[in-house]
Amino acid sequence: MAAAEKSKARRKDPERRAMIRRLITFAVAGTIVLAIAVFAYFLPFRDLLPAVKIPARGENEMRVHFIDVGEGDATLVEFADGDCLLIDGGDGSFVHTEKLIRYLRGIDMHALTVVATHSDADHCGGIADVLEKFGAQKLYLPVLSAETGVYFRMTEAAEEKGITTETLTRYDTIVSDTGAYAVCLSPYSVDEESENDSSALLYLDYEGVRFLFGADISSVRERRLMREYALDPTLFDSGNYTVDLSGIDILRVSHHGSSSSSASEWLELLDADVAVISCGQGNIYAHPSEEAVGRLAATCGEIYRIDELGDIIVTVSGGTYTARRLSSF
Repeated sequence: MAAAEKSKARRKDPERRAMIRRLITFAVAGTIVLAIAVFAYFLPFRDLLPAVKIPARGENEMRVHFIDVGEGDATLVEFADGDCLLIDGGDGSFVHTEKLIRYLRGIDMHALTVVATHSDADHCGGIADVLEKFGAQKLYLPVLSAETGVYFRMTEAAEEKGITTETLTRYDTIVSDTGAYAVCLSPYSVDEESENDSSALLYLDYEGVRFLFGADISSVRERRLMREYALDPTLFDSGNYTVDLSGIDILRVSHHGSSSSSASEWLELLDADVAVISCGQGNIYAHPSEEAVGRLAATCGEIYRIDELGDIIVTVSGGTYTARRLSSF
């Protein structure tokens, strides 16, 4: 009987040793996971990713970066003194937000101001992460809020960071010490109800080079603005900050090139030299539409599609500009 018990004990020994090895393996793995979690808490994963390599800005240059964030909008205005204005922050997806953070890390950025032109996720989705990472002097909000997680997260991030917020409407002006200024042309007031047409339309001027950022306005709003401008070309001026829509240099095309935007009459008025379409490869909306592209081709000098070209940088210096793909630098 004793011999049988010894034989049984010997059979159990390998099982016991295997179980101990498994327990040790689990313990080591758990320790590693815990260490990674603690490390990631104090040093977020995005800080380990390399910044996008962006050439240094030249003296007295202003640059406008149209950042590839897929089917969304994110435009960075880099003023000549290093202050920056971020217009929208992409859709908030992991890939696009990490891209935006890495891009901003590649800029020698001083103070930051942020504009959310629209409450849709493809415009404000990544702004909370930007505020948490870089802070901001001010966050401009759209007139219509949204009952969505990304919108609440954006406003909560601003509150936690002590960032001043303000609703952006017509004649509100963002002024740079360099002489550059941005004027809001639309929406008219905080009482608007159309989600797309209440998105913020911004006009930017530096050394006479003029940009228009179309947000998501439709052809309905475009035609209304056009009729007002026809009645009085000074109607959109904000004090001493003039707005000249007849002959825009760079147009950020409305609503990702949707067929419901970019009316022919509006494009003829703007007569843009360069049109930039912010859209994602193979997006489910089929942006840009063939109709909008056809209307743009008939009125604009060049069309730059972010889904085909990637990040685009427009450099303004001495009253002239150049538009190039980031990858071509």
